[in-house]
Amino acid sequence: MKKLLALVLALTLCLGIASAFAADKVGVSMPTQDLQRWVQDGENMQKELEANEYEVMLTYSANNVATQVADLENMITNGCKVLVVASIDGGALGDVLAKAKEAGIMVIAYDRLLMGTDAVDYYATFDNYKVGTIQANFIKEKFDLDADDGKTYRMEVFAGSPDDNNALYFYNGAMDALKPYIESGKLVVPSGETEFNTCAILGWGTDDAQARMDNLLAKAYTDGSFPDLVLSPNDSLAMGIANSLEAAGCPLDSFPVITGQDCDKANMKNIIAGKQSMSVFKDTRTLAAQVVEMVNYYLLGEEVPVNDTTTYDNGVKVVPSFLCDPVFADINNYTELLIDSGYYTPEDLGL
Repeated sequence: MKKLLALVLALTLCLGIASAFAADKVGVSMPTQDLQRWVQDGENMQKELEANEYEVMLTYSANNVATQVADLENMITNGCKVLVVASIDGGALGDVLAKAKEAGIMVIAYDRLLMGTDAVDYYATFDNYKVGTIQANFIKEKFDLDADDGKTYRMEVFAGSPDDNNALYFYNGAMDALKPYIESGKLVVPSGETEFNTCAILGWGTDDAQARMDNLLAKAYTDGSFPDLVLSPNDSLAMGIANSLEAAGCPLDSFPVITGQDCDKANMKNIIAGKQSMSVFKDTRTLAAQVVEMVNYYLLGEEVPVNDTTTYDNGVKVVPSFLCDPVFADINNYTELLIDSGYYTPEDLGL
């Protein structure tokens, strides 16, 4: 009996030691695999976390809120100590996040702010207002809008999904910079559609962006002409816009300036081919590394690094945030920015 008791005690001690050194579990919830950027975000996040010896539960929720809720509930049940959440609908996760808070789990909103809840601890993203500013500045320089030369340019405006809090930051960043030129008549919007809700594309759908561009051409360009520029907040919309213009017979040498964001492979091919002008580059490796640093500090009981404590109000609280800096890629710098850095191979871009 004494030998059996000693064996049980030794086994218990060994299990205790193993438990003490078990890897902390981190849940990473991404919205979809349909957009290239979220696949890259998820893969980079998993790689960075596993390199820091965390156990990772990575899910993609097929752009279905109920699926994302179930994914998060499963992460809570399986003992995750941190949840990193890129939401489908930033205002639809309050109940499951409340469960995470009750369980003592830290929640980091990843690139999309979680709205209407006090159960989000931190926000990690790029400076989303600056994304729009970069797009507007590219347009300003491309057309030399500050020149007093009497020239005017035709512009159409697209905005992102209304259920994505970032979409309004992108829109405001760009339109705050471009509105003076619209008001002065330097930029003319033939369709008359400039308000966010009018220009928004629910779900960031490429096909929906193509359909709206088709409608704009039919409504405001009946003489067979085309706009000089199209403000597009991201690459999925830019792809639909370019598809519409190409289908309408827009000559390649007359293609409008089209902005974008994410530097998706297909869009970079369009930039190389002259069907898109620029894309804002948000290096997911940078954001993933920053999130891992935040996780490390939290699990060590240290103060989590942030650089913005005033901007991102989710309706319940101002969420402490870390904002990474975006840059833009175009035909002149994409090789250095994307290929030389190892983000893409030449083959990825058809080179």
